[in-house]
Amino acid sequence: MKSKGSSLSVGADDAVNIGPREQMKRRVMGIVFLIVGAGLAFLMIAYDAPRLPRAAVFFPLWMAGLGLFQAREKT
Repeated sequence: MKSKGSSLSVGADDAVNIGPREQMKRRVMGIVFLIVGAGLAFLMIAYDAPRLPRAAVFFPLWMAGLGLFQAREKT
């Protein structure tokens, strides 16, 4: 049975849990990791690295995505 006062829906403004300073930190982290990942991918392709070591590009690109998406969504 559901009580009148309880609601599980959360609005977009209610879900913000980082301030502008932390958003900037995460955005900068995302941009730095994006540059590192792109540079690493370029070098590995340029030097014809084997496929398995190329998987190392995943980590910096993953961190870039996390940082940029967290900054955008303010979480």
